[in-house]
Amino acid sequence: MFAAAKSTENSPRPSIGFHALTLATFFGASAAPTPLYRIYQENFSVSPVLITVIFAVYAFALLAALLTAGSISDHLGRKPVIFFALVLEIVAMALFVVASGPGWLIAARIVQGLATGIAGASLGAALVDVDRAKGQIVNSIAPLCGMAVGAVGTSALIQYGPFPMHLVYALLLLAFTLQAAAIWLTGETGGTRPGALGSLIPRVTVPKQVKRPLSLVTPINIANWTLAGFYLSLVPSLVASTTGSGAPLTGGAVVTALMVSGAIAVYLRRSKTASTNLAFGVSAKTLGILTVVAGVHLANVPLLLVGTIFTGVGFGTNFLGSIGTIMPLAKPDERAGLLSAFYVQSYLAFSLPAILAGFLAKSAGYALTTDIYATAILLLMGVGVMSIRADRRKVAGSAA
Repeated sequence: MFAAAKSTENSPRPSIGFHALTLATFFGASAAPTPLYRIYQENFSVSPVLITVIFAVYAFALLAALLTAGSISDHLGRKPVIFFALVLEIVAMALFVVASGPGWLIAARIVQGLATGIAGASLGAALVDVDRAKGQIVNSIAPLCGMAVGAVGTSALIQYGPFPMHLVYALLLLAFTLQAAAIWLTGETGGTRPGALGSLIPRVTVPKQVKRPLSLVTPINIANWTLAGFYLSLVPSLVASTTGSGAPLTGGAVVTALMVSGAIAVYLRRSKTASTNLAFGVSAKTLGILTVVAGVHLANVPLLLVGTIFTGVGFGTNFLGSIGTIMPLAKPDERAGLLSAFYVQSYLAFSLPAILAGFLAKSAGYALTTDIYATAILLLMGVGVMSIRADRRKVAGSAA
């Protein structure tokens, strides 16, 4: 008993800062290829379709990792699982460094998706272990901040640094290597328990009481992640094609504006009700998308940036509203299965429409693709808003 107490006293204290930085670095690395897609198109003769496939396989791999290994750290402990994810990410960065064609990029993105899925679940759990209230906020904001820094940082390195297709990955490889060593200097935040193999079986369930609310927010949630997939896969190429600006920082700045405004919105509106957030988010996103479309057709980068800021505010707020609508309705033992179902919906919307956008961009051009995408997103949000209002009227009528 004494020995156990002494061991606990001498063990390093868990650090919310280290886990937050590591989580942000993973998602920063996930956004690093975005400003490079246009360069890959030029150097490897890659079509827009193949670019979106390279983007989408990451999302598929991440989803597979979340569904299978999402709770493995509950059984093996946080540190070993985070370390394994870091090792996988180091392998992914090495594949990017030596990439000489689209096959290498697809392999790197698959490994990166697996690593990010495992890391996202285990680091997210570790953050909540250390501080439940702060951990939940960091879990919402760190990925968006990481992607913002990843997009703009990569753009700056491409524009001003040497070896544009390799330098960012070499730096990230070094960062992940240091984090893999440093993880053993932090305290273990979780415990271990049997059942690790059983936890690998995906559990995707929607509790009966959540089915109706989930169906109501589904159009808005699909619209949200469809937009994010479009930005992270094609927007740098769109900006270059429609505005004539070949500077990597321009496209990177537009992507960064989406993520930064989304993160700020999540932080500022975290205490609002789900219904209020959905109403605000749809309004902000509608204004933003219309402004972005105008910026594309006028070849006006400042207008694109302003529109993207409004769109990002809507993106972050709609995410809060969607999660806030369904999660409080689930019992504690139902939340993991419900969250898995939400992940499936979100990441399929994140990846599949992006591939369709690649086909459209190749055949119809980037401007028309933007128009079609914007119309589809606005229609989806409109369906969502009308469904929610109709449901409220029905509930009010039943109560009366």
